[in-house]
Amino acid sequence: MSGDRYKITDQNALYFLTFTVIDWVDVFTRKDYKLIVTDSMNYCIKEKGLTVYGWVIMSNHIHVLWKAKEGYHISAIIRDFKKYTAKSILSEIESGNESRKVWLLNKFEFAGSRLNRIKKYKFWKDNNHAILLDPDQPKIIDQKLDYIHNNPVSGMLVEKPEHYIFCSANDYCGNQGIVNIELLGS
Repeated sequence: MSGDRYKITDQNALYFLTFTVIDWVDVFTRKDYKLIVTDSMNYCIKEKGLTVYGWVIMSNHIHVLWKAKEGYHISAIIRDFKKYTAKSILSEIESGNESRKVWLLNKFEFAGSRLNRIKKYKFWKDNNHAILLDPDQPKIIDQKLDYIHNNPVSGMLVEKPEHYIFCSANDYCGNQGIVNIELLGS
């Protein structure tokens, strides 16, 4: 992605990625917007060759551990995921019962107005902070997964990671979460 110093060099490797809403706008305070993200992840798993090992949705960003299966490209999955979720969330903001509708749409429209390639709204930042994870360094992979799972605890949303619904920590505690992930090490 443009402007991103963290480049995706291997289309089928495991990456720690961060997707951030422009200007760090707190969009994911509403369940409906978070469900658009989880539904899109599940669609990408089923239809686009995505494997998800970990994820969390915070108020203005998402952290994931993603890998594309052979024959697929992680860059294409990211592009499609961000495009679909942006359009769907913006549509929900426009048509839904959003108390911050005018303010949110103005923020996204202003961000879009600064770029010729954007027709109206810009939702996601371009960069993905893609960090390639080496399978021969499981401690670093575990560290990234722990970081993902402890984000809601650090943000004082929950006391324990597995108590946060919009995160894969529940899966790693032996329960079924809302995204069809694959557990690391299995």
